[in-house]
Amino acid sequence: MPFRPTNGTAVPSGAPAPSILQTSGGPVETLQFGDGPALLALHGGMGGYDQSLLLVRAALGDEPAARVIAVSRPGYLGTPLGSRATPERQADLYAGLLDRLGVSASLAVAVSAGGPSALQFVLRHPSRCAGLILVSCCTGQLDVPPEVASRIPMMKLIARLPWLIGIMRWRAERNPLKAARRSIRDPALAARTLADPIAGPLLRELQSGTLRRLSERLPGTLNDIDQFSSISPISAARIEVPMLVVHGNADRVVPFAHGQRVAASAPNAELLAIDGGEHVSLFTHLDSIRAKVRAFIAQVPTPYGA
Repeated sequence: MPFRPTNGTAVPSGAPAPSILQTSGGPVETLQFGDGPALLALHGGMGGYDQSLLLVRAALGDEPAARVIAVSRPGYLGTPLGSRATPERQADLYAGLLDRLGVSASLAVAVSAGGPSALQFVLRHPSRCAGLILVSCCTGQLDVPPEVASRIPMMKLIARLPWLIGIMRWRAERNPLKAARRSIRDPALAARTLADPIAGPLLRELQSGTLRRLSERLPGTLNDIDQFSSISPISAARIEVPMLVVHGNADRVVPFAHGQRVAASAPNAELLAIDGGEHVSLFTHLDSIRAKVRAFIAQVPTPYGA
């Protein structure tokens, strides 16, 4: 079943509602969609299952030939943080979720702050992951960019003021170019991305979607910031499954070195370096990234958990 138009929300109107499943690692919110090989989708900061689904739609299109398992990581939306603060504990939660769903193994795709737990998932549960796609991912110690750090106190404040969140979302939807320019320095590229019939609506969904249920996205975001401030670089030398690393060499949020290091150390990894790409390269360079992701998935041996 294809996705239907979304009317500005990150979850298509044709998608089923998410559910909270009890697993060996605790409750986890997930939305499943489609048929075929399993694809575990892991969002970044300010995310949730809706942003995990948006990641898949951007990387693969609205009709992915996969059973998409879009997850809210601990601390986001309906998945409580509890004792699952570290990337290692989150990785164990993903394995427990696959057990709960009766899935033997899956591909995994992660963006940004989803990177550390995705890498730990492969390292701690290698038989459960058939391949890994990292898009603009953190892979070790990460300092919060000053422009992001300066907004955190304000985000904590406005999360308690629903009427103010509504105004901010209205402004973002009314002037998407202004919102896009916070992530895309080149004004011409920002305008061109928003004008694209595929990338534009997806980027607008990203911009407005993170402002929905803001207070339920902050605990996980703040936990990610705290965790990533002190973690060691995650070694990919023992990761033998096929890996595709997509990273812009002008990324100001997660430096290019994060993707470059992991791709160089993993025995079966390929690096797609986006020249001039920033943290939202998935949208600004959507066509080339989609083509590479689709080709990568087609080469991953099947069958694995459907």
